[in-house]
Amino acid sequence: MARFMVIVKGDDPDRETTPDEGMLQRMGAYNQELVDAGVMQDGNGLVPSSEGHRIRFSGSGDTSVVDGPFSESKELVAGYWIFECDSMQDAVAWARKAPFGDGAELEVRRVSTPEDFGDAYTDDVAAHEDQLREQLASQQGGS
Repeated sequence: MARFMVIVKGDDPDRETTPDEGMLQRMGAYNQELVDAGVMQDGNGLVPSSEGHRIRFSGSGDTSVVDGPFSESKELVAGYWIFECDSMQDAVAWARKAPFGDGAELEVRRVSTPEDFGDAYTDDVAAHEDQLREQLASQQGGS
Protein backbone atom coordinates (compact mmCIF):
# COMPACT_ATOMS: atom_id res chain seq x y z
CA MET A 1 0.00 0.00 0.00
CA ALA A 2 1.12 3.53 -0.71
CA ARG A 3 -0.21 6.92 0.27
CA PHE A 4 -1.18 9.48 -2.34
CA MET A 5 -2.03 13.16 -2.05
CA VAL A 6 -4.90 14.26 -4.25
CA ILE A 7 -4.60 18.01 -4.72
CA VAL A 8 -7.74 19.95 -5.59
CA LYS A 9 -6.68 22.83 -7.80
CA GLY A 10 -8.29 26.22 -7.87
CA ASP A 11 -7.61 29.24 -10.01
CA ASP A 12 -9.61 32.04 -8.42
CA PRO A 13 -7.68 33.81 -5.65
CA ASP A 14 -10.67 36.00 -4.91
CA ARG A 15 -13.09 33.11 -4.33
CA GLU A 16 -14.92 34.11 -1.22
CA THR A 17 -17.99 31.93 -1.64
CA THR A 18 -18.52 28.57 -0.02
CA PRO A 19 -19.85 25.53 -1.88
CA ASP A 20 -23.61 25.26 -2.06
CA GLU A 21 -25.57 22.64 -0.14
CA GLY A 22 -25.81 20.33 -3.16
CA MET A 23 -22.04 20.27 -3.61
CA LEU A 24 -21.48 19.69 0.10
CA GLN A 25 -23.89 16.74 -0.02
CA ARG A 26 -22.16 15.27 -3.11
CA MET A 27 -18.75 15.71 -1.44
CA GLY A 28 -20.07 14.11 1.73
CA ALA A 29 -21.35 11.09 -0.21
CA TYR A 30 -18.03 10.79 -2.09
CA ASN A 31 -16.04 11.08 1.15
CA GLN A 32 -18.26 8.42 2.73
CA GLU A 33 -17.54 6.08 -0.17
CA LEU A 34 -13.80 6.71 0.25
CA VAL A 35 -13.96 6.08 4.01
CA ASP A 36 -16.09 2.94 3.62
CA ALA A 37 -13.54 1.56 1.13
CA GLY A 38 -10.65 2.32 3.50
CA VAL A 39 -9.09 4.71 0.97
CA MET A 40 -9.44 8.13 2.61
CA GLN A 41 -6.93 8.88 5.36
CA ASP A 42 -7.48 12.64 5.56
CA GLY A 43 -8.91 15.49 3.54
CA ASN A 44 -10.06 19.09 3.76
CA GLY A 45 -10.90 22.14 1.75
CA LEU A 46 -8.89 25.30 2.23
CA VAL A 47 -10.10 28.83 2.89
CA PRO A 48 -9.52 31.43 0.15
CA SER A 49 -5.98 32.67 -0.47
CA SER A 50 -7.05 36.10 0.83
CA GLU A 51 -6.70 34.55 4.29
CA GLY A 52 -3.31 33.00 3.56
CA HIS A 53 0.31 34.04 3.62
CA ARG A 54 3.34 32.97 1.60
CA ILE A 55 6.79 32.82 3.10
CA ARG A 56 9.64 33.38 0.68
CA PHE A 57 13.16 32.23 1.53
CA SER A 58 16.30 33.89 0.25
CA GLY A 59 19.71 32.34 -0.17
CA SER A 60 20.95 34.37 2.79
CA GLY A 61 18.46 32.72 5.15
CA ASP A 62 16.15 35.73 5.31
CA THR A 63 12.42 35.32 4.86
CA SER A 64 9.68 37.62 3.70
CA VAL A 65 5.94 37.20 4.15
CA VAL A 66 3.44 38.03 1.41
CA ASP A 67 -0.20 38.39 2.40
CA GLY A 68 -2.92 36.85 0.23
CA PRO A 69 -4.77 36.92 -2.02
CA PHE A 70 -2.23 35.53 -4.45
CA SER A 71 -3.54 37.12 -7.61
CA GLU A 72 -0.33 36.39 -9.54
CA SER A 73 -0.97 32.65 -9.17
CA LYS A 74 -2.32 30.69 -12.08
CA GLU A 75 -3.02 27.68 -9.89
CA LEU A 76 -3.87 27.51 -6.21
CA VAL A 77 -4.47 24.56 -3.91
CA ALA A 78 -8.13 24.61 -2.92
CA GLY A 79 -8.18 21.35 -0.93
CA TYR A 80 -6.71 17.89 -0.62
CA TRP A 81 -7.23 14.25 0.25
CA ILE A 82 -4.76 11.66 1.45
CA PHE A 83 -5.60 8.26 -0.05
CA GLU A 84 -4.09 4.90 0.78
CA CYS A 85 -4.19 2.65 -2.26
CA ASP A 86 -2.40 -0.32 -3.79
CA SER A 87 -1.19 1.67 -6.80
CA MET A 88 -1.21 5.01 -8.59
CA GLN A 89 -3.81 3.54 -10.96
CA ASP A 90 -6.12 2.82 -8.01
CA ALA A 91 -5.62 6.34 -6.63
CA VAL A 92 -6.40 7.86 -10.03
CA ALA A 93 -9.49 5.67 -10.37
CA TRP A 94 -10.79 6.93 -7.01
CA ALA A 95 -9.93 10.55 -7.84
CA ARG A 96 -11.85 10.30 -11.11
CA LYS A 97 -15.02 9.69 -9.10
CA ALA A 98 -14.83 13.10 -7.36
CA PRO A 99 -18.04 15.09 -7.88
CA PHE A 100 -16.54 18.07 -9.69
CA GLY A 101 -17.86 19.81 -12.79
CA ASP A 102 -16.43 21.11 -16.02
CA GLY A 103 -12.96 22.62 -15.76
CA ALA A 104 -12.09 21.21 -12.33
CA GLU A 105 -8.66 19.67 -12.01
CA LEU A 106 -7.08 17.27 -9.53
CA GLU A 107 -3.43 16.29 -9.23
CA VAL A 108 -2.47 12.90 -7.77
CA ARG A 109 1.02 12.41 -6.34
CA ARG A 110 2.51 9.60 -4.29
CA VAL A 111 3.65 10.57 -0.81
CA SER A 112 7.38 9.95 -0.56
CA THR A 113 8.82 7.09 1.48
CA PRO A 114 12.29 6.68 3.00
CA GLU A 115 13.39 4.67 -0.04
CA ASP A 116 12.88 7.77 -2.21
CA PHE A 117 15.75 9.52 -0.40
CA GLY A 118 18.38 6.85 -0.97
CA ASP A 119 21.61 7.08 1.03
CA ALA A 120 20.63 10.48 2.46
CA TYR A 121 18.07 8.67 4.66
CA THR A 122 20.56 7.47 7.27
CA ASP A 123 19.84 5.44 10.40
CA ASP A 124 20.05 8.68 12.43
CA VAL A 125 17.50 10.38 10.18
CA ALA A 126 15.22 7.31 10.37
CA ALA A 127 15.45 7.22 14.17
CA HIS A 128 14.56 10.91 14.42
CA GLU A 129 11.62 10.48 12.03
CA ASP A 130 10.36 7.53 14.11
CA GLN A 131 10.62 9.68 17.26
CA LEU A 132 8.63 12.48 15.59
CA ARG A 133 5.91 10.05 14.44
CA GLU A 134 5.61 8.67 17.99
CA GLN A 135 5.38 12.19 19.38
CA LEU A 136 2.70 13.15 16.85
CA ALA A 137 0.70 10.01 17.59
CA SER A 138 0.90 10.75 21.31
CA GLN A 139 -0.24 14.35 20.81
CA GLN A 140 -3.09 13.37 18.48
CA GLY A 141 -4.25 10.62 20.84
CA GLY A 142 -4.38 13.10 23.71
CA SER A 143 -6.53 15.69 21.98
